Amino acid sequence: MPRATNGAVEIEYETFGDDRPEAVILINGLGSQMTRWPVALCEKLVARGYRAIRFDNRDVGLSTWLDGQGYSISDMANDAIAVMDAAGVKKAHVAGVSMGGMITQTVAIEHPERVASITSIMSATGAPGTMDSTPEAAAVLNVPPPDPKADFEVFVAHGIKNARTIGSPAYPWDDDFLRERVIAEYRRAFNPAGVGRQMAAIRADGDRTERLKTLNVPAVVLHGAADPLLKPYGGEQTAQAIPGAELRIIAGMGHDLPPALYDTIVEAIVAAAARAKAAT
Repeated sequence: MPRATNGAVEIEYETFGDDRPEAVILINGLGSQMTRWPVALCEKLVARGYRAIRFDNRDVGLSTWLDGQGYSISDMANDAIAVMDAAGVKKAHVAGVSMGGMITQTVAIEHPERVASITSIMSATGAPGTMDSTPEAAAVLNVPPPDPKADFEVFVAHGIKNARTIGSPAYPWDDDFLRERVIAEYRRAFNPAGVGRQMAAIRADGDRTERLKTLNVPAVVLHGAADPLLKPYGGEQTAQAIPGAELRIIAGMGHDLPPALYDTIVEAIVAAAARAKAAT
């Protein structure tokens, strides 16, 4: 697969529908590899007429791991711009999930000339109260995974439990699918230390509310009504901060992208893109 370069950092990325005239940049959440934007979802965007580009954030997947080196959400936003440059995209629709939504917001704040629209999904502004979790969901972030080399089955069970804890109650995963995903992600790349560095970047970025108020870009904010990791308040405050943003709260959706919600996600991204077209 191709790679983009931002200084010493290399970013692994993949494109779909390269013959399409407009691109959608898909940004992942905390510790998530680009495979969390499934091929089937990317192909739905292509079917709607868009080029889809997914990538591994720094410190995860096949992108550069930064052992002992700190960085910021702005650095990660610059990685997204590097992917656009490498893919030959001057301006894109940008969509991000969770931490990826925070990066999406920052791309729009710091690189407005490169952004046609944004879709912030199950994310937050970083303001007090917008990143609150249930105790069970907070444990998914704060409890380190078991050592897979010590007992791989315990490691797999831990991953399945975490997915169910933060998942969508109305759209539950199949156990076999979750097991296969945990194993596939481990085999592709396993870098738990990178998750800690990404979390530090989130915390250091603080409250983006005032910066979001300066945006002049079509925006859709999508959030699950049953999200236990970043409660709906995070999405509500994001939509309130971005001028003219549309808020979509989805019943039964938690903090994940189950197959039954692919069309819901795609519709939100396409709605933001359509507003951008209407404004030109």
